[in-house]
Amino acid sequence: MKSPLANPASLTYTEDAHAAYGQAMAAFNDERWEDGRSLFSELRRLFAYSRYARLAALRLADIDFEQQKFSEAMTGYRNFIRGHATDENVEYARYRIAKALYLDNNVTVLLPPQEERDQANTRDAHRELKRFNERFPRSRYRIDTGYMLEVVTQRLVRHELYVARYHLLSDNFDAALHRCDDALKNYPGSGLDAEALVLKGETLLKAKRNDEARVVFEAVVRDHKGAFSIVAKRFLKHMATPSSAGS
Repeated sequence: MKSPLANPASLTYTEDAHAAYGQAMAAFNDERWEDGRSLFSELRRLFAYSRYARLAALRLADIDFEQQKFSEAMTGYRNFIRGHATDENVEYARYRIAKALYLDNNVTVLLPPQEERDQANTRDAHRELKRFNERFPRSRYRIDTGYMLEVVTQRLVRHELYVARYHLLSDNFDAALHRCDDALKNYPGSGLDAEALVLKGETLLKAKRNDEARVVFEAVVRDHKGAFSIVAKRFLKHMATPSSAGS
């Protein structure tokens, strides 16, 4: 099939590049991914010195993204950033890298629950999203990246607490406390602070470190509301009974 880019009616170089980009975008908008891939690739070859070649590189990464080929998409976006560090679309490319990491890590029915899985990809997403928000504090993507950062932060905290509970069941109190403290220190404001503190207090109580446990439970009651505040009050009430005073 003759390429629609090989138009014998030559315009100026920039006009030809613009027309070629429009044709490729038509395929992209119609979700004709392979046609779009072919057209954008040809545009980059024929008009390598135009700004449309740079845009075509982004769209090729977008095609991989839309087809859920997140690893390939991230490679494309990173190559764009390396090659065009001052381009105005670097913000977009970094946003899409962060979103690709986030989406690539989503829960599926074929995988164990999120907190039971290896968190390497989640940590990568957390790092990329946090870096994006710090670098582009007024970004038009800030609402989306803020939401994604909240989600991955809670995933990481839940994993820490899942491992802490595993250690607690094995009476490995030091390891359980370490995981609780890591969750509180590394991911402050996750919305799961009260849960982490109650688990820490429970671990201290079972390790017979009652005075430390009491301080933690009192902090939960003082600083938090909701279900875990109620649980902390129950622990304190239990600790105040004569039968538990010496435990």
